[in-house]
Amino acid sequence: MGLILLEALLALALLVAIVWWTMFSGRKGGELKAPPRDDEPPPPPAP
Repeated sequence: MGLILLEALLALALLVAIVWWTMFSGRKGGELKAPPRDDEPPPPPAP
């Protein structure tokens, strides 16, 4: 019984370590900022 509990705790610790690693091991400055979007259409050509 104790061995099963130990194995379950080890699996939980491994899961928490993997989640922690994937969440907090990214870039030091955070995510890259997206370039500004140009939503305005270009002006019509002059006649």
